[in-house]
Amino acid sequence: MKTLLCILVLAFSCTAIADDVSVTGKWSGSFRVSHANGETEDSTAILVLKQTGNEITGTVGPDEDKQLPIQKGKIEGAKIMLEADNQGRTIKFALVLSGDHITGEASMSEDDGGIGKAKLDVTRTK
Repeated sequence: MKTLLCILVLAFSCTAIADDVSVTGKWSGSFRVSHANGETEDSTAILVLKQTGNEITGTVGPDEDKQLPIQKGKIEGAKIMLEADNQGRTIKFALVLSGDHITGEASMSEDDGGIGKAKLDVTRTK
């Protein structure tokens, strides 16, 4: 019985530690855009995130000077969902956290009515 109790305590402790992971901080890396017309372009990406519970606030953008506020943000396990407004168009991010690394995709409607997509790959810098 004591062995079972020790195993349960250890399992709950590990779960609590895993739930303590926070995305709060500055993240930087690359952003590869594929436009609906087939053109691609490489850019940099900077995310400044603050996590409170499962809610995420902060900014996203290509550099320090050009940041867009996050309108909606949440984390569920390792999955991160963000939305930011870019001149009336919503950019939606579907990301995955793995340690100090975030990867995933973003999408936004374009002038021609198509949907532009991008691959994001950032690591924690602060």
